[in-house]
Amino acid sequence: MILGAVLAGGLSTRFGSDKALAELDGQTLLARAVAQLQRQCEAVVVVGRAVGPAPCIADHPAPGMGPLGGIAGALAHALDNGFDAVLSVGVDSLGLPDDLREVLSPAPAYLAAQPVVGLWPARCLGTLDVLLHSTARHSMRAFAELVGARAIETATIPANINTLADFAALQSKPGEYRHGL
Repeated sequence: MILGAVLAGGLSTRFGSDKALAELDGQTLLARAVAQLQRQCEAVVVVGRAVGPAPCIADHPAPGMGPLGGIAGALAHALDNGFDAVLSVGVDSLGLPDDLREVLSPAPAYLAAQPVVGLWPARCLGTLDVLLHSTARHSMRAFAELVGARAIETATIPANINTLADFAALQSKPGEYRHGL
């Protein structure tokens, strides 16, 4: 069983407001991400938020650890609830393949253009915990390397919304990135 995890605990400092609540075509980015994963996973959680359109869980081992803390939270939840793997996406990732789960199978694997988008075996939590408690570089690529994850190239590069300008540019492209996430 695969647990979908929307990483939504960032501070959105470059965006200027809570980007998870930004609306595209009348739907928040958070709701879009949850809906996409619900079509591909047995269950979905929102990581790093107190309220959302799916059950919310905390980062692990503590808030403020970036995407790795969100993935660790999802992996811990997966292990505690009988899931084999976690399919992670950022709340600000749009234009992901509708068959993302299959594109990234078998785990571990991640999108080369956006390493937070990945399929991670739940058993990777131990390795991630060691990394998060070490002085080593805490990056998605460092984690991916430690667990032997494959970098997957896709025909299209997903959008990654970091600023209001990124969001405005996306809104000006009718139809583009409107499917999937």
